[in-house]
This record gives sequence, C-alpha cells and structure tokens, in this order.
Amino acid sequence: MGDTQDWAAGPGAAERARSVLAAAWSCAVTAEGAREEYVGAHAVTEDGGVLLEVPEDSALFAAALCAPRGEPSAVLEFADVAPVPVRQRIRARLWLAGWFSRAADGSLLLRPTRVVLRRPSGAVLVDLDEFTAARPDPLTDAEAGLLTHLADAHPDAVERLTRLVRPGSLHAATRVTPLAVDRHGLTLRIERTRAHGDVRLPFHTPADDVTQLTERMHALLAQAATTTCPRALQRHRADDDS
Repeated sequence: MGDTQDWAAGPGAAERARSVLAAAWSCAVTAEGAREEYVGAHAVTEDGGVLLEVPEDSALFAAALCAPRGEPSAVLEFADVAPVPVRQRIRARLWLAGWFSRAADGSLLLRPTRVVLRRPSGAVLVDLDEFTAARPDPLTDAEAGLLTHLADAHPDAVERLTRLVRPGSLHAATRVTPLAVDRHGLTLRIERTRAHGDVRLPFHTPADDVTQLTERMHALLAQAATTTCPRALQRHRADDDS
C-alpha cells in the first residue's frame, strides 16, 4: 500500500489530465458493451478531443456509430505509467466519457462530456471548460527520457536530493527513485520493504522547457548541498554497510 502523495505546488487537475492524455500511447475503449484496446491508434485534438483509428469491420466501430443519443455512449481509459521501474507504476488513470462521431478522415472522434482523473490522492471530476482550455505540461514529451537518465546516470544526485526530504519520510527506506517531473517540481518514490511513499520537491519557479528544468534541478542540488543528511537515511546506510 502506498502513502498519500503530496501534490502541493503541482499541476491542476485539468493540466494533469491533458498531460496524461498527451503522453499515453495506448487506450482501452468501451462502447455499448464492446471493449477493445488500441496501441498507437489515437491522436488528440487541440481542445482535448480524441481521434481513434478503428477498423470499420470491428464491433466497436458499429457500436460507437449506432449508439442512441442520450447518456454518453463510450468511455476511453488511459493510464499514466512511470517510465522508471517502481512498485505500482501507474501514477494516474484518466477516463473520458462521451459520444463518437465519424471524422472527415474516417476515424472516430470522441468529444468528452465527462472527464475523471484518478491519482493516488483520489479521483476528481475535471471541469470540461478547464479541460478544453488546458494544455499538457511542457515537459510531458521529455519526461520519460529525463527520469530514466536521472535514475540510470545520476543515482548520486538522487541520493543528494534526499537531504531535502523530511527524515520521517525516509524511515526504513530501501530505495529512492525519481518518479515524476513536471514544470512545477520533481517527485521521488521512497520504497520500503512492504510499502512506499511519494515526496514532492517543488521548484522555486516553474520550468517551461528542458533548459529551465536543468537550472531548477541545479538549484535543488545546491539547496541539498547545504542541508544535513537526514539521520534516518544515515542509519539505513549504516545498516547496509554492516
């Protein structure tokens, strides 16, 4: 079981939902009892609609276009998966409910009428106007590469960043891994033998691109350099060395 994650100084629900949608490579689609999964088959419109390429002879295609109007006739589900291997890698789930129509290019177009985002802190109904107007976090496309590089090439930097974590959050920690990064801050996953928790390190100001992110990370490391190493982590290291 994971601890409740602290999303202070993080993206709002609408921005987070658009980021999940922008980064997702696959989705599950349910329409009139038919459920299918697609990989690399969808695109996102400027206002948050989803274009889905579906074979015309599929059950989903017929169910989507023949469904009566009224209640939303289709639900699309997207998962936000951490790019770095950790326990419970799904960081968020996003559900879009609405109707399908046929786009000019023959694909199916879903216009959301209901948007639900579930994060470790709980589920929230996203305001449709805010969802339509929001844009994905500017670091969304680069996040996977940034996190894997940080974890694989700079484990020493990750260790130094734990100096910014409250000692109590590091109690019995067995591993600390970068879990997420956005323009507002970096999230670390703290794993223990039978549990885990997430700790957020906010940037002093948002980063709008990778260059600014590099500066924000250097600022966190500089702050960590002036902070005493937490006793909990020191005890853990001593146990490892014994």
